[in-house]
Amino acid sequence: MKKECIDEKWTFRRGFVDSLGSLKEDPGIIVDLPHDGMIGTQVRPDAPARSDSGYFVGNLTNYTKYVMIPREWENECVGLYFDGAMMNVTVEINGCKVGSQHYGYAPFYVDLTDYVTFGKENRITINCNTSMYVNSRWYTGSGLYRGVKLCHSPRVQLVPDGLFVRTREVADGYAFIEAEAEIANRTLDNRLVEVSLFIYKENSDEKEYATKRVIQINSGKSQVARMAINLKNPVLWDAENPNLYRIKVIVKSLGVYRTHFIPEETKEADEDETLFGIRTITADSIRGLRINGKTVKLKGGCLHHDNGLLGAVSLYAAEERKVRKLKEEGFNAIRTAHNPPSAALIEACDRLGMYIFDEAFDAWGIAKRSGDYSQFFANDHHKDLTAFVKRDRNHPSVIMWSTGNEIPERGGLNNGYSLATELAETIRRLDGTRPVSNGICSLWSGLDDELVGSKSQLQNTSEGLFDTSLETITEPFTNGLDIVGYNYMEELYERDHEMFPERVILGSENFPKEIGFRWPMVERLPYVIGDFTWTAWDYLGEAGIGKAVYVDQDDPIVKTNGWALMPPSGSPYPWRCANDADFDITGHMMPQGAYRSVVWGDKKTHVFSYHPETFGKTEVMTMWGFPAVCDSWNYEGWEKKNIRLIVFSNAEEVELLVNGKSLGKRKVSMERPMPYSVIFDTVYEKGEVVAISYADGKEVSRDSLKTTGKPCGIRLLPENKCLRANGHDLAYVGVEVIDKDGNVVPDAEIDLSAEVTGCASLAGFGSANPRTEDNYTDGETESFRGRAMAIIRAGIETGNATLIISAKEKDGREICSEQMPLDVV
Repeated sequence: MKKECIDEKWTFRRGFVDSLGSLKEDPGIIVDLPHDGMIGTQVRPDAPARSDSGYFVGNLTNYTKYVMIPREWENECVGLYFDGAMMNVTVEINGCKVGSQHYGYAPFYVDLTDYVTFGKENRITINCNTSMYVNSRWYTGSGLYRGVKLCHSPRVQLVPDGLFVRTREVADGYAFIEAEAEIANRTLDNRLVEVSLFIYKENSDEKEYATKRVIQINSGKSQVARMAINLKNPVLWDAENPNLYRIKVIVKSLGVYRTHFIPEETKEADEDETLFGIRTITADSIRGLRINGKTVKLKGGCLHHDNGLLGAVSLYAAEERKVRKLKEEGFNAIRTAHNPPSAALIEACDRLGMYIFDEAFDAWGIAKRSGDYSQFFANDHHKDLTAFVKRDRNHPSVIMWSTGNEIPERGGLNNGYSLATELAETIRRLDGTRPVSNGICSLWSGLDDELVGSKSQLQNTSEGLFDTSLETITEPFTNGLDIVGYNYMEELYERDHEMFPERVILGSENFPKEIGFRWPMVERLPYVIGDFTWTAWDYLGEAGIGKAVYVDQDDPIVKTNGWALMPPSGSPYPWRCANDADFDITGHMMPQGAYRSVVWGDKKTHVFSYHPETFGKTEVMTMWGFPAVCDSWNYEGWEKKNIRLIVFSNAEEVELLVNGKSLGKRKVSMERPMPYSVIFDTVYEKGEVVAISYADGKEVSRDSLKTTGKPCGIRLLPENKCLRANGHDLAYVGVEVIDKDGNVVPDAEIDLSAEVTGCASLAGFGSANPRTEDNYTDGETESFRGRAMAIIRAGIETGNATLIISAKEKDGREICSEQMPLDVV
């Protein structure tokens, strides 16, 4: 099936469009897809979802485009392919409803063949509805946030996502591969069909392998062509060596079969191709997870689907950047929490080398929020799960499926035990090459009235799990699982291994601040295959779940163990971001990211300071929090006051110097609560702090903090200056507020504005401030910790573009204006 990107120039309107008359009443605005219809709206303190959505409000969005359907397609099939659309979508052609889709994350195809007019323009109208409050526990975005493709093919056709390539074994210099091509016959005759298959290395046109099959497909039916492939001298795919192949399949009808074969002369042929990788996966409690026969520990992070300043918009450039930065820190795996990701993210992981724990659902039949997927699960889950698996099953980066996250049915309610097995078996029928998992948590929900009093446990924690009721109650739920995901229950690993010695355990979700004492346990236990932090990258919604505060010891909040800080009461407007990640929403590494990299073996030294106002206070944080430290030595007015610093290092000892005066060397602590750290207390004075790590008495690395001058300018830091003129490419340009010596001023909060001229547009502009009323689409923001970010999106015309950033003091006095030229080629 040939696919044509039609993302350019859609008319966008707010509200529901139900007739041609209403189209004329509202001219709308022209947008390019992918597009998020929510990110440009104003946050409100009365948002129905409150902190769940980061105080954004769900809405109705409409997209319209006139598309010419060529007359030469008249004997073909025509359709639209969506990688995902948010949500409760209806699709119309020329005013006629032709399709719908509830789940906002699953791919889907809408057949237009019997409705379009060939040789003329046809009006495509798509309505999306996120106004059904409250539909999610996080920011969803709204609209056609993953783009649309126009498809056409002969009447004998490959079905969408109908190719499947799986590696059965790699041995004796060969990869033994099985390929399937699902083909539909939409003619009025039974047909014999020739299916030709070709394999190439990703960037080569030289055939590595070729074969073919002839099969019969009866009228109105579909059939699967199966081909065995023995590929000599294969190059394997893993996270360190992301070697890819390209498979191409050509389908041609040979003629009609009645009582005998009647050949026909036709030039019509359908074709499709996809990337794939050759690799094997096994998992057992003795050897753990093995990729290509080698044991791998998953250094994982959970990811929500949004892209920060872009909202829910998914573009390859944004996903590739995210994956690349995570890989540079030390991650080798991501969990797509808690839904199918975009195809762009999957492709980025294939190309860069990142394992994926691919997740289907956050809710089954029992609701977590009143307007969530639970209301559609019974009718839609088989269709959506099938579409999700068929789209992703060729991708080597996907190493594990997840049927869900913290599902209330884990205790057996709503036929949960049978549902869990049914979903796992559905996946195995579609793809038997990967293990199936599910993220299971403590029994703080999912129990009936008789058990809730005696067996209910604390939310997302191992605390209180003194008996084995969790294991007993959830054992039937794990029946269909190859790997059991444990959310925040590390204390149970060894006990549960004694109960279930064959069980393979995955830390599917864990607290970021605990990595220092959890990771050595993961490495030590062969049946535990990895750890996934919540989260690797900050996101919109679930606002403020990662906050920390500093109070007097007798403050009542101390006794709440951080629960008083939790949303919604602990995250009042205008909290927006979760504030719990290794990277903020602009892609700047946070202190917890530096800490994790040290735990995973990075030899760098990282020094951070606590604000002097916190000295002597009691630290209270949520379970997802991290100490509120920063890379600043700007504390004017706090001279001669006590201050605390923390150094992250995996060396033996650390020395701290304040303005050249040593505070001595201290051994790096390996004790809870924060191994791989050293604390120093001193008196604040302007100047410079230097932390030096030593091993065997020799310097390993050093880091420093310096008092800066006042803001006097800005510096633009482009991550790239050349964009492809495809309407999808992005350039990320960091904005730093600097002093006269070029140092970033870490406490600078100045007004910034952005403008883009030429062959590109401003896709997003803002800071990483987790509490803000910023509209990321209006070109205005305030620097946060001395930084901001501009994202420029290419158009489809080649030429030049210019980014202009202006900086002003709070009184409106201009500091400076800087320009950055960009090429669009």
